[in-house]
Amino acid sequence: MSWVANVMLSVDRDDRPNAEEFSRWLEEDCPPRDPDCDWLGCGGLALTTNTDTQWGGTKYPECSVYAGVLNHADLNAVVRCFGSLGWHRPGIAQLFLMDQEEFSFQVWMIRHGAPRQYAPPEEEDYPFLNLPTQ
Repeated sequence: MSWVANVMLSVDRDDRPNAEEFSRWLEEDCPPRDPDCDWLGCGGLALTTNTDTQWGGTKYPECSVYAGVLNHADLNAVVRCFGSLGWHRPGIAQLFLMDQEEFSFQVWMIRHGAPRQYAPPEEEDYPFLNLPTQ
């Protein structure tokens, strides 16, 4: 049985090493959502923007976007790790999370040194994350 979360990360090109570190953490150290599990690691990220990739249109993307699928990930820990990395341009880093059985991504950005949720609006209830949104 799996519990899937979709994740995307958009960062400045100078922050690619931090994005790679975040992916390594997801692969090797991310705790599971069930505290009784004795394993670590829940997935990883792949760079979807590079000189050999192209999105729709005739130009290459001018951003660095990573995407992946996590399994049984503790999403609170994922957000905390995202907020704790030494981003060169933290105001540009954006984390998109969509938990299983959800229909939209949560958008997290770093403001005043901490991750903050910017979408969906605060009035929508997402019980799987209990991090403060203010």
